[in-house]
Amino acid sequence: FSDYMLIEKGATFFNVSDMSLDQRMLIELSAVAVHAVRRATDTGLMPLGATIVIQGMGPVGLVVCAVLKTRGYRNIVAIDGSEMRLEMAHKLGASHIINYTDFKSTEEKVECVKSITHGLGADFAFQCTGAPPAAAEVWKFVRKGGGMCEMGFFTNNGDPHLDICSKEITVVGSWTYGALEYPDTISFVKQCCEMGLPLTDLITHRYGLDEMNEAMETNVAKKGIKIAYVNKDF
Repeated sequence: FSDYMLIEKGATFFNVSDMSLDQRMLIELSAVAVHAVRRATDTGLMPLGATIVIQGMGPVGLVVCAVLKTRGYRNIVAIDGSEMRLEMAHKLGASHIINYTDFKSTEEKVECVKSITHGLGADFAFQCTGAPPAAAEVWKFVRKGGGMCEMGFFTNNGDPHLDICSKEITVVGSWTYGALEYPDTISFVKQCCEMGLPLTDLITHRYGLDEMNEAMETNVAKKGIKIAYVNKDF
């Protein structure tokens, strides 16, 4: 909540005065998703008719869903254990939602994905969860010759190497974003508004700095989606 910000000589900055505060708060998060989708589409494995799985419907996974929708993708499968987040995924463009708590085994979840994809598996998957068991099984959802984008998970998630080799899965990593992706990201946030996608509904709670403890408790309890600190004097 500083009054001034120092901009170094040669730095890049963007004027977003025509955007609402809620839209501005989602620019950085959206840049992460825009970068990941660009990395994924560069593989050549995501034609517009592709079926895409997104594992994990936290803020990152939800924005990835919205980015894909604005890019014209129609077959988007969202996987999570929260009905609230799955409902939001549907609003942001997911054509199918899967609550993993409805299944007793990985095999049952794989069969569910295959039932959506004519028995083949997803053409591409985005791994957006921080849970090692979920990250380890996302490979099982991908068809032979498919692809997967790992979004910043760097712990031991099990051993996917058999699936990588036997299915010839193309894997790309995604880590934050670059300054040149900001114009595309800003356009994406505005496009969501134009298309009627409720992107700003991701901000479910707002707290002042004096309410930091309450904000952290809400976040840890997973009572919301995107928790924001705001200056309540404005």
